Amino acid sequence: MANEKKPNNFKISPWLIYVIVIAGFIALNYFGGSSFQDTTKISYSKFNEFLNKGQIEKVIIYNKTEGEAFLTKAALKDKSNAKVAKDMLGNVNKGPHYTFDIGNDEVFQNNIEKAKNEGKIKDFDFKAKSNWSELLITLLPFIIIIGLWVLIMRRMSGGAGGGGGQIFNIGKSRAKLFDEKTEVKTTFKDVAGLEGAKEEIQEIVEFLKTPEKYTVLGGKIPKGALLVGPPGTGKTLLAKAVAGEAKVPFFSLSGSDFVEMFVGVGASRVRDLFKQAKDKAPSIIFIDEIDAVGRARGKSNITGGNDERENTLNQLLTEMDGFGTNTHVIVIAATNRADVLDKALLRAGRFDRQIYVDLPDIRERKEIFEVHLAPLKKAEGLDTDFLAKQTPGFSGADIANVCNEAALIAARNNKTAVDKQDFLDAVDRIVGGLEKKNKIVTPEEKRAIAVHEAGHATVSWMLEHAAPLVKVTIVPRGQSLGAAWYLPEERLIVRPEQMLDEMCATMGGRAAEKVMFNKISTGALSDLEKVTKQARAMVTIYGLNDKLGNITYYDSSGQNEYNFSKPYSEETALVIDQEISTLIETEYQRAIKILEENKDKLEQLANILIEKEVIFKDDLETIFGKRPYEIHTEEKESE
Repeated sequence: MANEKKPNNFKISPWLIYVIVIAGFIALNYFGGSSFQDTTKISYSKFNEFLNKGQIEKVIIYNKTEGEAFLTKAALKDKSNAKVAKDMLGNVNKGPHYTFDIGNDEVFQNNIEKAKNEGKIKDFDFKAKSNWSELLITLLPFIIIIGLWVLIMRRMSGGAGGGGGQIFNIGKSRAKLFDEKTEVKTTFKDVAGLEGAKEEIQEIVEFLKTPEKYTVLGGKIPKGALLVGPPGTGKTLLAKAVAGEAKVPFFSLSGSDFVEMFVGVGASRVRDLFKQAKDKAPSIIFIDEIDAVGRARGKSNITGGNDERENTLNQLLTEMDGFGTNTHVIVIAATNRADVLDKALLRAGRFDRQIYVDLPDIRERKEIFEVHLAPLKKAEGLDTDFLAKQTPGFSGADIANVCNEAALIAARNNKTAVDKQDFLDAVDRIVGGLEKKNKIVTPEEKRAIAVHEAGHATVSWMLEHAAPLVKVTIVPRGQSLGAAWYLPEERLIVRPEQMLDEMCATMGGRAAEKVMFNKISTGALSDLEKVTKQARAMVTIYGLNDKLGNITYYDSSGQNEYNFSKPYSEETALVIDQEISTLIETEYQRAIKILEENKDKLEQLANILIEKEVIFKDDLETIFGKRPYEIHTEEKESE
């Protein structure tokens, strides 16, 4: 392999060529015109003076208008000719030494012939001179302007390499092509979890590789697959895996790549994209964030009649399943806003398959951790099951971030391997924000924060359906002055009593301030925001309120956002507000009652929190004993 030649990546810039050409013109003007010699222009009378003295050896006349005089060696030694005795480099000037203009050429010829006959001059000659240097200097500004114009035009057209995104190629597709020449290392093995989505996508790849396996039974190739799910769940990663697995051309671009300020450009790019894909069929097109162009038509009151985005969408619909169908071209798209997509885009025949890519469960999180832990120098015996349990609700991107943060924290602490504590610190850093140990907090404020967080911990400990506590801290993080970490149970459905217990635990902070100080503060802002959202969801979305009954004002299609009016009357709006307020106040009073019954334990917990700043589940067990509901659960499991 040592004999392999390295590719020559040397490229000549157009600017370099222009500089060389201009420098050549200048050199031709100066050096081509014998400018190495120091030539001085003199008058005709001065020339006659030199001629009469016998100091001129030779004369050359150009075009009967201009003459060049060469002095004798003796004349060069004269002080009056010292300026022309030597050239620019300091050597003896071989001439011409003087130039002069000829008046009447016949008179001059008679004089020069007479001088020759008298022996005053050795030789003279008449020559025709083509003054190329002057001509080139005259044309030089025009050459420079034309050169710059050519350069600008090349840049605007994307250059010889075909940039494709400039003014002359503005209607061309911006899709990046991955084929046999482009190595993509991501495969389905690199995609942890997402078994259902992988199976669906893998089948599309298999169809393109071996279509006869399906067509022999009369099956048709699916036109498209839409990947839907929250951000960070691995939709784009799946598409990268398809590019790595499929041995067919793969065109990748974003929905925003179609959008341009010029009218008709988006539709033109769609046409060009499908033309390229059809030329290389069988092929796959991947459009990330398709909601940029696929938003429902005619719903927005802001856009005009000739909406560029709508034109682009219309062209996309036509290309995917119009009158002229593109065979063996599959479109894979990804979005986290499927509710705003146009219904015509989602119908069978365009996107035949809609694959929901959900947040990973505990088993899938373990697999994702194993993928991202592979390149890390981790401590021996690191429990991936424990890490998966500590990250409920985390997406694949969040888990990747946790692993990276853990490695950075370990390096910051000069460790040789990343251990369990680094991962816990990384989770805290991502969920809560950066620790601010140097933040100035007065003793009075510190006690109020400790009481607030102890209130959360106490109420959640006493409630059956509240999430189990992991730790409580009063060290400021991000914008919060303190925090309580819980390990929520991963439920598929949530019952009203579970939501109410969570609301009660959330109100425990403000309730503790009321019980201990008989005062409340602004520290419960995030708590109030959370419980208000939960209460509103119970009343208006999930139909869990007795007064309103089994009704929801939630619109899964997302069309409500375009309406200026609410989907309910003013009287119903009043009832909704009253019910939300009643729900929150009821849980607030319930939290106060629980804390009053355990006021001594609340105070004891707050004191420990002030002393240690961080307390864990074990500290709560020391004060409160085992959670009564956990004891019942353990007894049932043992039976």
